[in-house]
Amino acid sequence: MSERHYDVVIVGSGPGGGTMAWRLAQTGKRVLLLERGGYLPRERENWDSQAVFVDARYQAPETWYGADGRDFHPGLHYCVGGNSKVYGAVLLRLRERDFFEVRHPDGISPEWPLKYDVFEPYYQAAEELFHVHGLRGEDPTEPPSHKPYAYPPVSHEPRIQELFDGLKREGHHPFHLPVGVLLDERDGKPLPHSPCIRCDAFDGYPCLTNGKADAQVICVDPALKEHPNLTLMTEAYVERLTTDPTGRTVTGVEVKRGERTETFSGDIVVVACGALSSALLMLRSTSDAHPNGLANASGLVGRNYMRHNNATVLAISKTPNPTKFQKTLGLNDFYFGSDEWGFPLGHIQMVGKSDGVQIHGEGLPGFLQWFPEKPFDWIARHSLDFWLTSEDLPLAHNRIFYEGGKVRLDLTETNMEGHHRLKAKLRDLCGRLDMHPHLFDRSLYLGKDVPIGGTAHQAGTLRFGEDPESSVLDLDCRAHGIDNLYVTDASFFPSIGAVNPTLTIIANALRVGDRLAERLG
Repeated sequence: MSERHYDVVIVGSGPGGGTMAWRLAQTGKRVLLLERGGYLPRERENWDSQAVFVDARYQAPETWYGADGRDFHPGLHYCVGGNSKVYGAVLLRLRERDFFEVRHPDGISPEWPLKYDVFEPYYQAAEELFHVHGLRGEDPTEPPSHKPYAYPPVSHEPRIQELFDGLKREGHHPFHLPVGVLLDERDGKPLPHSPCIRCDAFDGYPCLTNGKADAQVICVDPALKEHPNLTLMTEAYVERLTTDPTGRTVTGVEVKRGERTETFSGDIVVVACGALSSALLMLRSTSDAHPNGLANASGLVGRNYMRHNNATVLAISKTPNPTKFQKTLGLNDFYFGSDEWGFPLGHIQMVGKSDGVQIHGEGLPGFLQWFPEKPFDWIARHSLDFWLTSEDLPLAHNRIFYEGGKVRLDLTETNMEGHHRLKAKLRDLCGRLDMHPHLFDRSLYLGKDVPIGGTAHQAGTLRFGEDPESSVLDLDCRAHGIDNLYVTDASFFPSIGAVNPTLTIIANALRVGDRLAERLG
């Protein structure tokens, strides 16, 4: 078993780990980036809805268990870039009020120990790094910013522009979604040099042209090209972290590659495997000094798990919807509530355009007698597709842990009334905007028995805070009581708001990266 030492060892190459690798590679220090998977292959199946959504070609072939003992596949992606290889690249800032206590019918979303002003410059840097295209001032809930977006908004195609205009006529405030994309366009058409070609296989698919601003394309590959002090090791599963006898310093990173196990070490170790996998790594890393798992003196490792209340629904347009790149419109008018209900409802955005294979594979219920022959293709031609997100609460008994050597994920839903009210608001809007006043749920499962509410937008299993008894990490995302262990994925979130978490992950990785650069000198 070989021993190798680096200045920094980073576990995970998604938005948190990839961004950290990009930042620390610039210091000139020796950095090792460990990725459990390999490069996701660029192949025709990248844009095949049967392969991606029905066959789950790129998902990890793992089986986990719920509280009821039923098994499920968690829908995770182990590859360079992590889950960002298939994300929709909508990169929104948490609202300024999200950093404070927010009341819901089922309880209180807790206050963050650091507020928006601390994150604001890093949000700006994250938007610039990930080529976020947007337009300040359209969304009334948008938090304050000192600068405009560095890239112009992605234009709406004609049917989405009609929807945008109709919402404005109804007195609402639709806005151009902030999308991380390598796109140069003119009059709605991508220019010849643009990596993004505005296709219909963007949201939820790997990008065959590398036009999506994911962690591999934006951070890992450029850093490897520009900084020889950065080393990427793929197919490298980190089994556990070991410490010195006092338990205060991580001294070993045990990595399994095929049948071989190697141990690496670093002056600093950064864990960024995703909220679920990072917590599992901590729980595997038991020792005499940490009998219940690494950094688990509080007993909170794996607890306070959040994943949003998410739904993908489609409305049926009375006229065909030929849109290809549909993910350009958002609506936050009900984010913090409505006139008749004083609690938050959540966020609405467009989602990738459905096709008949995808709709058929995801098993819409028995309303198909309403439609002509080949109903799935007819539905797809007329669909306008929406993603709805509402906040869920960080309950201590919502957690991931090992039981009998198996991974168990316990999850109790919260704040579903607000989610149902948000869906009703959208349904009412559809009835007034040249759509049938019905919404059809496309989101019960993604791929092979993956409940969308189970692992999408994972966050919160290693929350940060000032008190070691009520948090796992300190304000710099260093594990309480361990000198050289940091975490930079969404594990640190005390609450999750109701917008996509990825930009906050990237911004925080840049923030913590600055602290580590100072520490490294």
